[in-house]
Amino acid sequence: MNGGELGGLAALVPDLLAGRPLAVLTGAGISAESGLPTFRGPDGMWEGRRAVELTTPEAFAANPKEVWRFYEWRRAKLREARPNAGHVALARIENVISRMTLVTQNVDGLHRAAGSRNVIELHGTILKTRCTGCGVNEPGPDAPFPEIPPRCACGSLLRPDVVWFGEMLPEGAFEAAAEAASESAVFLVVGTSSVVAPASSLATIAARGGAKVFEINPMLTPLASGADGCLRASASAVLPVLADALERGAA
Repeated sequence: MNGGELGGLAALVPDLLAGRPLAVLTGAGISAESGLPTFRGPDGMWEGRRAVELTTPEAFAANPKEVWRFYEWRRAKLREARPNAGHVALARIENVISRMTLVTQNVDGLHRAAGSRNVIELHGTILKTRCTGCGVNEPGPDAPFPEIPPRCACGSLLRPDVVWFGEMLPEGAFEAAAEAASESAVFLVVGTSSVVAPASSLATIAARGGAKVFEINPMLTPLASGADGCLRASASAVLPVLADALERGAA
């Protein structure tokens, strides 16, 4: 892909360099390029069960050991994964333009590992734990937990510090994301199915605020019909080209 294939997005490069704000929403598709399962479609199974069945408070209450086995498998996958060119390009873009907010539905921490700083993790992160008793948040160990399910120093069970189906988002997270979307001049939707609420409403919020909305996704999604532009390609193909264009313009 070359700069000309950015389509209408290329015309907005001068606006971004002039200080108009950019907001980006990412989903599982960008991390799939680092080898992580998306848990939708054919890779949505774990040991014969649908992964979504293990990501609820009810599942944890019924069988915390099984839920933690699933998350330990995910953490093992993450230890083998590295940020891909799409993650790195977003960090490069943040280094060039003055106003950028990155909102992610992913819980893998790869955006921060790539160097992105202004990140809103809507669904938390599996790199941290939260005590079900005293509520303390702590980083999880780099290695597997010695005991499954793990326990806090207070004796209560630890859980992954993520948002499960049926739970509220972290306090203030969606409000901050919605504010960034409403103030943005350009809103990029990268590698997400655009069906999981409330994140799926951010593109609409951005459009109502006057932003140009562009989708980057090799797959067709419900967002396509209302977007200002759709690039049917992977994040690692498109975002480095955009980063190159911004870096050239800033030089």
